[in-house]
Amino acid sequence: MLSLLMQGQFAIFLLLLLALVLSLCVHEFGHAIAAKWFGDNTAERAGRLTLNPIAHIDPIGLAMVAMIGIGYAKPVPTDPRNYRKASADLWVALAGPGMNLLLALITWNAYAWFWQNGWQNEGALIFFTLLAQINLLLMLFNLIPLGPLDGHYILPHLLPRRWAALYRRANARYGTALFLALVLLSFAGLPLLSALAEFSQLMLNWITFV
Repeated sequence: MLSLLMQGQFAIFLLLLLALVLSLCVHEFGHAIAAKWFGDNTAERAGRLTLNPIAHIDPIGLAMVAMIGIGYAKPVPTDPRNYRKASADLWVALAGPGMNLLLALITWNAYAWFWQNGWQNEGALIFFTLLAQINLLLMLFNLIPLGPLDGHYILPHLLPRRWAALYRRANARYGTALFLALVLLSFAGLPLLSALAEFSQLMLNWITFV
């Protein structure tokens, strides 16, 4: 993202940063509201049941987003002991990526409708395209079942019980290191992020209904 500033593309940088902040906030809000639905108000008591960016944005994570395009928001605190269902951790984990998909679906189709009905603005086109792609990319990225990503809560529910237990132990021991290695390898040339970005662009066609 810093390359945009170096190239003097300040407007696109700001639009991209705004889309990223909004996407991260919606993602974390999804976790918070799902936890509340399943009986855990830990996030609500921590002031996280909100779309206010101040509640969700981590300064270091935001700085990383601005500098290298990858960052993070504050993880939503939860207490699984308060969940009313054994599968609650699955739905709480899915809620973050699910909210990203929902935001992309609604905003992209709403803008497509306005575009088709004569409201054609270049700045709006750039913003809503970025917003949709970022949300789809964030959804895909968080479904990776490694380290702290949402996918590590989801995958065990798709595995036989014995394999799920083995996976949980392995991820607890090696998951974060493997995740960090994957990120570093991506910057070193492994086309993971670019592949996810290309797939998110392809998904725009699948979620366009207007």
